[in-house]
Amino acid sequence: MTKLSPSELREIAKKVRRDIIDMIYKAGSGHPGGSLSSVEIIVALYFGIMGENDHFFLSNGHVCPALYAVMAEKGLIDKNILSTYTEIGSPLQGHPERTKLKGIENTSGPLGLGLAQAAGYAAIKKDSFVYCETSDAEHDEGNHWEAVMFAAKYKLSNLIQIIDRNRIQIEGTVEEIMPLGNLIGRYKSFNWDVYEIDGHNFNEISEAVEKAKKETGYPSVIVANTVFGKDISFMENDPNWHAKAPNDEEYKKAMEELE
Repeated sequence: MTKLSPSELREIAKKVRRDIIDMIYKAGSGHPGGSLSSVEIIVALYFGIMGENDHFFLSNGHVCPALYAVMAEKGLIDKNILSTYTEIGSPLQGHPERTKLKGIENTSGPLGLGLAQAAGYAAIKKDSFVYCETSDAEHDEGNHWEAVMFAAKYKLSNLIQIIDRNRIQIEGTVEEIMPLGNLIGRYKSFNWDVYEIDGHNFNEISEAVEKAKKETGYPSVIVANTVFGKDISFMENDPNWHAKAPNDEEYKKAMEELE
């Protein structure tokens, strides 16, 4: 596979962001803030990091517009079906459904489940790397931490979690609603290998994953610091855009900013 340069990956990311806004606008519903913050993470995985035997689990399923748009850019799904997002009978539901769309590893919706799904898969698929994107707000869920302990106990070094650390959740900031404290220290206390990066920097994403892949004793977590609503000025760091579709004027302004 030809390795793409950071500038080429940035061009793909720009197209993905336009598709995200277009999908949510046409559907009249969706989750733009988190979808936009996770773009570089998913682009990096699908356009350079993951091999044929690797697997990706999206835990924060509400950001699936980003995943669908990346899959379309990659040629894994027909780009024409992006316009059917959330329609009845469409394979592109508001949360991914594994039985509806080829290439989706896990059905996701209830937050906090994805890491457990990925850890279980990693436990039986020792010959491949299993990647799992989670949100920081999912760390409010107790079953997430059960998966953290499970993965550490069974030393799942082929499991690599990437946290979309955009610091926003429903109705406010993570710090306001449920502070996570020393998140890096908490993972280290469970013997996970921890890396902290700029989640919009393709070089940093790639380098962190390469380091994680070389670890042979315990699972790895990459804390990817991101911007909620990335690259759209009126959406950035505004919790009101957790689950909201742009109106006509907002759609036009967003698409202009993404030119």
